[in-house]
Formats: sequence, C-alpha cells, structure tokens
Amino acid sequence: MHLAWPGLAQYYIDRHLTDTANSLADRGKLWPATNAIRRQFIYGSFAPWQAVTMSNTTHFQALPILASRYMTAQDNRSDFADVESRRSTRSRREMSFGRRLYYFFSLPILRTLFVVLSATYRVQKVIGQDIAERIIADKKTVYAPCYWHQQHVLCSNMMKGWISRGFKACFLISSSVDGEIPDRVARSWGAEVIRGSANQTGALALRDMQQMMKRGISIVTTADGPNGPKYEFKSGAVLMARIGGTPMVPLACAAERAWHLKRWDDFQIPKPFSRVVLAVGEPIEVPRSASMEQLEEYRLQMQYAINALMKESEQILANKGAA
Repeated sequence: MHLAWPGLAQYYIDRHLTDTANSLADRGKLWPATNAIRRQFIYGSFAPWQAVTMSNTTHFQALPILASRYMTAQDNRSDFADVESRRSTRSRREMSFGRRLYYFFSLPILRTLFVVLSATYRVQKVIGQDIAERIIADKKTVYAPCYWHQQHVLCSNMMKGWISRGFKACFLISSSVDGEIPDRVARSWGAEVIRGSANQTGALALRDMQQMMKRGISIVTTADGPNGPKYEFKSGAVLMARIGGTPMVPLACAAERAWHLKRWDDFQIPKPFSRVVLAVGEPIEVPRSASMEQLEEYRLQMQYAINALMKESEQILANKGAA
C-alpha cells in the first residue's frame, strides 16, 4: 500500500516549470526525487491525499486529479486560467497592442484563405472511412486523435469536418503569441482549446486534458510536437491516453503537390487543386493497468500505425498518378 498524491502534476507546475509531459513519461518521474520530499508530501500539508493499492509493475496509479480546492488553497497562486500566466518567461514576445491589431485584421483573411484553399482539394480516398463514421457516431466514448505536426493542415481540416457532425474535440495549442490565430480558428469551428506547451506547461496541460476528457471531449494532438523529431510519437500522448482511458486514433494524409516550410517538421501546405488522401486507423487502447514499461509498446504501436497510414496514402496517390 502506498500513499499516492493525486496532485502530482501540480508538483511539476510549481517546482519544475520547464519539465514536460513527455519527459514525465520518458523518465518515469512518478514520485518526488528524494525521500525527504516524499516524507514532506506524506506528512505535510499537501492535502488532499488518496490511498491507492499498487503492484510493483503498475506503480503509477496517481492520476493528476487537481481539484479546484487544491489549486486555490496553495498560497493563493494563479489557477493559470489566463493564457498570459502560461506564456514562457524565456520569450520577450508579448501580446502588444500592435500585435492584437494585426491579429484582429489578419484572422478573417487567413480564415477565408484556409476555407478557399481547402475547398479546392480533391479527396481521392478516405482510408478507414468506416472507422471514422463509427467514431463520429459514438457519442459515449472519448477519443484521442493523433497525427504528425507536418500534416496539420489536412488532418485538422478533417477534424473540422468531424466537429461539424457533432464530434466534441479539443486542440492543444501553444500558449505563445503564435498560438493566438490557431486558437481563434479552432474555436470558430466549435472546438475547445487548451493553451499550453509540452515544453513549458506539460503537467498543467495534462491536468486540463483530463478535465476536458471528464466532460466527454476528445483531445486532438500532434504527437511528434512541439519540436520533434519528425515522425516520432511522444510518450506524453500515450500517458494522456492512459490517464483518461481514451483510445488513441491514428490519423494521416498525403497530398499530390504541396509546399513544405523549412522547419523541423517540413510543415506541409497542399497546393490548390491537389489530389489528397486522408487516412483513419483503428483506435488503440492503453489499459489503465499498463505499467510505464508497457507504455513504450503502445508508443511504438501508434508510431508505426501513423507512419503506415501515411505510406499507404502516398502509395495510393503514386499509383493513381502512374495510371
């Protein structure tokens, strides 16, 4: 029998502001680093507590259940509801008046361009259309759609279509000023938004994701973000799925012709009138009883599934072109 602190994620918010949800899973940081700190948690004032029975192989049973009473009880600290409190202190970029004015006028233009550009795409095929229909029709299950950062344009547009048909979705978007436009675009689709970064507020994002999932809202993630490596599924997404008991859904796509930005992910913007293929894979569930060692198996499984869907999509376009 161990005493597990349900506010484990809050520990990382308060004491490891630059720690990440991914590193939390990668390094197995499940308990405070020293016995002294652990004793402070067990016998100190860090209530509420929860007794959890854990085996040696499934020792991570402490969910980041951060009750509002805990958030408000500790030194009157911010509940991080304001996006300004989530921005990185290492960046000097601020939401100035000039930047707000720029976003105010540019947002309608960018939104229109996105709609017009998307309307020109010719969908050659949707791999796993039956799977997509099943997920959209399932109003009782919370899912975790995952795709590569590079393919955000097409895959987020696919999510937009799902949302228009009643799929409840939430996007994790950077808390930096660069996230303002994606935030407003996603909200205009009817989606929820969590502002945060796996590199700056990973534990806080995990808390918010869990709260969204409790409300029946699915979490959409770019699983190799925010900084890559490209096509490498991060452990944080698997940890989220395990915490929430949500099946992960692999998504992928391919475009006949596209622009690629010179960045870590080779961000893809399909050119007008390009033929495209969208792909949806079978959901992959992570049991709540899975140990940290077993999470790696599910991470690799999702990585393989997304890459396989991407290659299948590209092959369909190549075969059609050859014909």
